[in-house]
Amino acid sequence: MKIIDVVSSTGRTGFFFDDQKAIKEGAHADGNFYVGAPITPGFTRIRQAGESLTIMLVLEDGQVAFGDCCAVQYSGCGGRDPLFLAKEFALIVEKDLKPRLIGRELKSFKDLADEFDHIHLKGQHIHTALRYGITQALLDAVAKAHHTQMANIVAKEYGTQVSDQLIPIFSQSGDNRYDNVDKMIIKGSAVLPHGLINNVANKLGYQGEKLLEYVKWLRQRVDEFKSEADYSPVFHIDVYGTLGIIFKTDYSKMVDYLKTLREASGPYHLRIEGPVDFDDRELTMRGLQAITALLDERGVDVEIVADEWCNTLEDIIYFADHKAGHMVQIKTPDLGGIQNTIEAVLYCKSKGIGAYQGGTCNETDISAKTCVHLAMATQPIQILAKPGMGVDEGYMIVFNEMQRIIALDKAMKGRNK
Repeated sequence: MKIIDVVSSTGRTGFFFDDQKAIKEGAHADGNFYVGAPITPGFTRIRQAGESLTIMLVLEDGQVAFGDCCAVQYSGCGGRDPLFLAKEFALIVEKDLKPRLIGRELKSFKDLADEFDHIHLKGQHIHTALRYGITQALLDAVAKAHHTQMANIVAKEYGTQVSDQLIPIFSQSGDNRYDNVDKMIIKGSAVLPHGLINNVANKLGYQGEKLLEYVKWLRQRVDEFKSEADYSPVFHIDVYGTLGIIFKTDYSKMVDYLKTLREASGPYHLRIEGPVDFDDRELTMRGLQAITALLDERGVDVEIVADEWCNTLEDIIYFADHKAGHMVQIKTPDLGGIQNTIEAVLYCKSKGIGAYQGGTCNETDISAKTCVHLAMATQPIQILAKPGMGVDEGYMIVFNEMQRIIALDKAMKGRNK
């Protein structure tokens, strides 16, 4: 089966592009807007509409394979590629990538993904968002050419087994960190709430008191409204390096504080994502490494999750090798080609590091569904509900796609007996 045409269309994502540096420096929120001037290059406002670019591969038999190019909410910071503006990159697809795709045989996803993930134009690696979308489309195309599910192609080419159980889903609240928790409890989210603790004054507190009160509230809310007695979600809270702002490098005091949070969470396991961010990969890695080691040494039952500056497959291998966190977020768009996400999950598992297949609220339904197939074939500890911050939509997309994969795989196995 060959590709006979390539079509692209610009679109919107499930959330926004936000200038993280401006927000960290205290940009004032006014409804859904942020007031003030952007800081990160490429932004024209602190918050602007997220953009996507769909790549459609037309196959010989008339089938069409889809992939969505998109980038994370906090683009242009933490060592990431600059802001992804769809119209600009649509020209690259038409001029430079379409000629390379037309006529290609759809035999091996892995070979095609590796090739297109390493394309350089004018001496520069193509944008991670382009690599992300192209490889999604290639996986879909290879699966359609072989009349099977994308998860089965991944499992076959990487020597894994497609899960027959749901991967725990992690829901994120956005700034609506109270009302959205109620939705998560109703839905039965296995991991919650993310929390978006990205500001010291308004969300963390200069002594950490605001986050502590929030954790206490979370525990009380789950206890009061859970519909099943055995419902025991993990509390996973992203603090965007703000603990490093109030504690600096006094990791002993930071661990004392984390212990207090863990006591407040009661029976619910606690994960803290991104406790420090020193605007440098090495410094951030060393900080996470020290915090992780000290928590383990003191027997404090809190897991640290690496995020910022742990963007590429190389970064993830580096952080995992140095035990810079108990878990690593594999932020799918940041890795470019989706084969890197597959390899990152498998590498973390081989090293005994928790693999969290994440991503961003700023993705699309197509990229989210593709990521579900990757997760079902590699079985990370958890997968992010995406896109959006409304809980219901992202949870629905991820949950339902997992259920479809399980049902179809079971049916196919039954017919082949």
